[in-house]
Amino acid sequence: MHTARSQGVALVTGASRGVGQGIAQALGAAGMTVYVTGRSAREGDSRFRGQTLHGTVFDSAQAVTDAGGQGVAVLCDHGDDVQVQALLARIEREQGHLDVLVNNAVYIDDSLIEPGPFWAKPLAQADILQVGLRSAYVASYYAAPLLLKAQQGLIAFTSSYGAGCYMHGPAYGAQKAGCDKMAYDMAVDFEGMGVAVVSLWLGVQRTQRTELAALRRGDAYGRFMQRSESPLFVGEVVHALWRDPDLPRLSGQTLIAAELAQRYGIRDAGDRQPPSWREMLGAPRAVHPARVI
Repeated sequence: MHTARSQGVALVTGASRGVGQGIAQALGAAGMTVYVTGRSAREGDSRFRGQTLHGTVFDSAQAVTDAGGQGVAVLCDHGDDVQVQALLARIEREQGHLDVLVNNAVYIDDSLIEPGPFWAKPLAQADILQVGLRSAYVASYYAAPLLLKAQQGLIAFTSSYGAGCYMHGPAYGAQKAGCDKMAYDMAVDFEGMGVAVVSLWLGVQRTQRTELAALRRGDAYGRFMQRSESPLFVGEVVHALWRDPDLPRLSGQTLIAAELAQRYGIRDAGDRQPPSWREMLGAPRAVHPARVI
C-alpha cells in the first residue's frame, strides 16, 4: 500500500456508522489514510430496538476515500484482543507508523437511556466496561509502538459529560470517567516522547441511533438534539487538535470538543456553533499531580 500523498495515518475504532464514521470521514477530507474498524459487514448487521442501523465498515471506508483520503476497512471485534493485535500489526506492515488513534469503539445496550435503577436493567449494560474501556486500553497498548514512530502522535478517547455527572447510570458513567483517567495516566507514560493523549467530551451527536432514541425519549433529549453536534464536526476537531503546535501542553487533559471548535474556528454544518454544556452538566475534573511510581 502506497501512502506518499497521505497527510497522516489514523485508526478510528468502532467506525461502521455514527460518531466513528463521521470522525473517519472528516480525517479523510483532510487527506489522511484512515483505517476504520467495526463488526458490521452487511447492511442490517446492527439494529436498535428493531430498527436497522444503516452502515457498514466498508461504507465508512468508502466515505473516507470519497472525501479525499484513503479509507481502509478492517472487520474487527474489539472484544477480541487477538483481532486487535492483528489489526495493529497490519498497520505496521502497511504504514510503518500511526499518527492518530481515536478510541471510539463502545458497546451500547438498547436499554441505556431507559429510566430506572441499574439493577432493574439488563446486566449487559456492564459490557460497556469491556468494549469501551478495556478495549480502548488494548488498542492503545498495541498502537503505542507505532505512535512513537510518528512526528506527533495523538490518542483521543471519545468521552462525554457523563464522566462528571449522573448520565445513563453507573456503567456508562464509569466507562466515560475511566476513559478520562486513562488518558491522563497514559499521557504521563508518554511524557517527552512526542505522543499526546486526550479525552474529548462530546455533546449529543446527530446519528441515526440518537435520533431514534430522541424519538423515544423526546422529553429528556429533545432540547439537546436541537443543539447537537455532527460526527463530522467532531472529526474536524480531532484533526485540528492533532495539528495544533500546542498539542503537547494539552496532553493528559479532558477537553470539551465544542470549546476546542471555538478555539480552532470550526463550525458545524449550516454554520452552526454547537455549545459547550459546561454550565449545565459540569466541567472535567482536575487530577491531583501526585505520582506514585
